[in-house]
Amino acid sequence: MTALPAKPDLGQLRKQAKELARADSVALSEAQFRLARRYGFPSWPQLQAYVRRIAEHGPDVQHAYHQDVEYYHGRAVGLLASAEDGTPDARAAFDRHKQPLTRTGALTVVAREHGFPTWRALKAYVEDLPKNGEPFARAYQLVEARDVDGLTTLLTEAPHLAHARGTNGNDLLGMASATHDERLVRVLLAHGADPARANAHGWTALHQAAYSNLPLIADMLINAGAPLAVSGRGDGGTPLIVALFWGNRAVAEKLATHERSPHNLRVAAGLGDDALLDELVSPKGTLSPAAGAHREFYRPHSGFPFWQPTNDPAEILDESLSWAARNNQVAALRTLAARGANLDADVYRGTALTWAAARGHSAATETLLSLGANVNQVGTFGGPRHGVGITALHLAAEGNHLDVIELLVNAGADLAARDSIWDSTPEGWAEACDSAAAQELLRRLSRR
Repeated sequence: MTALPAKPDLGQLRKQAKELARADSVALSEAQFRLARRYGFPSWPQLQAYVRRIAEHGPDVQHAYHQDVEYYHGRAVGLLASAEDGTPDARAAFDRHKQPLTRTGALTVVAREHGFPTWRALKAYVEDLPKNGEPFARAYQLVEARDVDGLTTLLTEAPHLAHARGTNGNDLLGMASATHDERLVRVLLAHGADPARANAHGWTALHQAAYSNLPLIADMLINAGAPLAVSGRGDGGTPLIVALFWGNRAVAEKLATHERSPHNLRVAAGLGDDALLDELVSPKGTLSPAAGAHREFYRPHSGFPFWQPTNDPAEILDESLSWAARNNQVAALRTLAARGANLDADVYRGTALTWAAARGHSAATETLLSLGANVNQVGTFGGPRHGVGITALHLAAEGNHLDVIELLVNAGADLAARDSIWDSTPEGWAEACDSAAAQELLRRLSRR
């Protein structure tokens, strides 16, 4: 199989087909078919359609690569969410195609970014994707298969694929970072992939490494020049913030050795930085202006509901308590509580105790309970179809965090509490999430 160049020329391909027909003494249609197969396409019309789309929209046109049509619907919803949050590149896509910030508009934008006039046209194309042979889709399949040798061969033949963009501007480097396979990342960097490139959400490969808690891949990207202070999904959404959002301490601590950005109370709490805490919040609970700066990032993907951070000092202080909890920063929890943080505040999708329980942090859980956090506080967590009316015990059960379950139950957690969406107890959550050990522990605790 031979790879097409970055800017394939249909006239040159027609010339190649005629030359092949003469050389092999076959009909032109047969030569065209053979040439299409040589380039990885099942037919000459599909090769022509690909080349025409590149010629019309340029080599930066986005390439479909996923075989599930619903995947593109989800990407449209995500693009709309980023545009509504004010992400510059997402907004620009809607402006470029003169579409309103609606779901219908988002579907049209995604279709046109791929070089198709309508959503229906993109949908029909995607349904044939498994057999159309397009180069970027082949590269994606190699990434998904962790086929390092195959990817190396393809990139050697077609180095432009390391720079090509898929849906919503995602490139192969970001996709490789999501696989947790350092070998794929190394191959792509060696073939010229840009570690500074962001997708339509402002999300880079380093954001992805932070999201997935991959310190080795983060190291590789940083050494290759990946920027640390760039924001994705809202101002302040640096890779460090993404890591701290999830409590991914291994990669957060790696990133923090290079750059602690932004310098706000979230970062101080998540890293357990005593000096920065003292700088941003006084013993009397007074916040400096920097404490609440750069907080527009609040969700790592569109599965979380819309929210607008404010400059309310109480909100800033209370939110930071949950960032200390999700990162198991016990000293920071004590400092923030002493300086006025509300132990039971649910500022955005989770109290400090629910975050500690969800992450399986026994030390943070025990500390919060000793400080007086309500073990049966009802709140929210994660997406709007996941955690509404939940308690910390629901999340500990879901995550199979046995030590945390024992701490919560010993502190008086209600074993019969029911959430507001599934009307299910913590034991029911354990069963639904295949957390067998948690289910057995909760049954035993309920009998004592």
